[in-house]
Amino acid sequence: MDAFLCSHNGNPILNSPFFNSKTELTHLTSRTPAGCYSIRSLSIFSSMRLRSSKSVFGSNETLLNSTQIKKHDRVECNAANVSDHLVQANVIEEEATQSSEISPSFKVSAGQGFPLGVSETERGINFALFSQHASVVTLCLSISERKTLGEVDAEVVELPLDPSVNKTGDVWHICVEDLPRHSVLYGYRLDGPREWQQGHRFDSSIVLIDPYAKQVEGRRYFGDAGNKMSKFLGTYDFTSLPFDWGDNYLQPSIPEKDLVIYEMNVRAFTADESSGLDPDIRGSYLGVIEKIPHLLGLGINAVELLPVFEFDELELQRHPNPRDHMINTWGYSTINFFAPMSRYASAGVGPVAAQREFKQMVKALHASGIEVILDVVYNHTNEADDVIPYTTSFRGIDNKVYYMLDVNGQYLNFSGCGNTLNCNHPVVMELILDSLRHWVIEYHVDGFRFDLASVLCRGTDGSPLNAPPLIKAIAKDDILSKCKIIAEPWDCGGLYLVGSFPNWDRWAEWNGKYRDDVRRFIKGDSGMKGNFATRVAGSADLYKVNKRKPYHSVNFIIAHDGFTLHDLVSYNVKHNDANGEGGNDGCNDNFSWNCGYEGTVNIF
Repeated sequence: MDAFLCSHNGNPILNSPFFNSKTELTHLTSRTPAGCYSIRSLSIFSSMRLRSSKSVFGSNETLLNSTQIKKHDRVECNAANVSDHLVQANVIEEEATQSSEISPSFKVSAGQGFPLGVSETERGINFALFSQHASVVTLCLSISERKTLGEVDAEVVELPLDPSVNKTGDVWHICVEDLPRHSVLYGYRLDGPREWQQGHRFDSSIVLIDPYAKQVEGRRYFGDAGNKMSKFLGTYDFTSLPFDWGDNYLQPSIPEKDLVIYEMNVRAFTADESSGLDPDIRGSYLGVIEKIPHLLGLGINAVELLPVFEFDELELQRHPNPRDHMINTWGYSTINFFAPMSRYASAGVGPVAAQREFKQMVKALHASGIEVILDVVYNHTNEADDVIPYTTSFRGIDNKVYYMLDVNGQYLNFSGCGNTLNCNHPVVMELILDSLRHWVIEYHVDGFRFDLASVLCRGTDGSPLNAPPLIKAIAKDDILSKCKIIAEPWDCGGLYLVGSFPNWDRWAEWNGKYRDDVRRFIKGDSGMKGNFATRVAGSADLYKVNKRKPYHSVNFIIAHDGFTLHDLVSYNVKHNDANGEGGNDGCNDNFSWNCGYEGTVNIF
């Protein structure tokens, strides 16, 4: 198969207020034996104001009463200004008794350990979370009602889970009755061993995203610097009707040998005003639909979308660093593996609409005979390393399970991004498989390109495996059986597997040798005729093994990494001066030629 790979640059950034992330919300937690409440600070979505919150857990079934405080009676607390917690708690309780506005009572029960994530059962909303090493798990719920953009009223509840009741094996679970079937924000606090040398990174002050959350709520507009410190939490919606794919809907099912792939970034593809689109849909899933005629005119029959899993585009701006002026447009910094990027939805409509609009995009592309391949990042996450960690989920839930660590409990870094996902650990492997199946079943995608796929070929100690369990499982999985599965067959630890990636006659590869040999031939390097002929004839030296075919080589000359086509004929060396990395990023072997002048020449 051939890949037609192009990159785009988007300039305008939509700005709109959402949550004021500087606000700290105080709330009430569990009742003490003396009948008082303890107050603790919860950093959560901004603009939420406390009504009240009481957390409980019981043996089997417990009634949770939460009494709301009217707006005009509301006491807004700040833990930093409270000198006497008991007095303050009594004031809040006294105010609450004066209110005639009573919220529903929540009945909680043990729940069930399957499926992981949040699910709707006959008894209520079930929450299930894996953590092998945690000793304390608390479910945090925020029942919000959006009034206007930027204003949210919320009731915050924390439910500690009793390990003798709410735990089965390594899965913590609880069922909450009478919860709303949508618009509930949720996360978890976990605590456990604090020994870093043993690989643990528990921190009970952080509310963490459920790894199995299907929707993630955060800031609503891409690049909204006014809310760069916004938190991210899971949410759910059990009220929406199933998406209508249509009676005559069919996926294109294009043979691999006929694929012509166009690599693109959803946002950058239409973000600029030159796209001619309405501002509300520029840089969105719906914007891609409007440009389908352009894609057809290029002669391509598949799009490979740079990461569309939820990520924080402003992660570099959360702390001072040489790159804190930059926005992460590409998205190779995953927060959650199940939720579509919510800020690729149109006009700040949020995660529920993002799911729907993503499906609309897939349906429209399929109707035009174009397949959808996702560039997926299972080699690392956004949580970085111990130097400047950005703990949002896995690190705080069970760091020792989710990441590759050395014997001293420090991160192994085969991704070049500070951490490496522990892909062949059974729990992490199942997470990845569940994620892939979810995107095939729920969103009807046609395939996946695996970023730094050689990481997926490493064992839990980082050593290369000849028959990696995850790679085999993906190749053999029934649900994934019709998907295109494409490896980027190298990583940042030197595991270069072009032509030898474990494949079970299913895996295709980005052919890095095709890229390099064609560049060198065009550049005029001596002795390249034979290599050039081999590459354009299918790279038999690499892929004529077992039942592999020429189409298992994805041929490309440029991609999102490294030099563009323009750069290949303009520069001999890198000039990545604006990104704050001092030219240390990217490969030095670009096989380019500046045609006699370093830089762009204006001949007009």
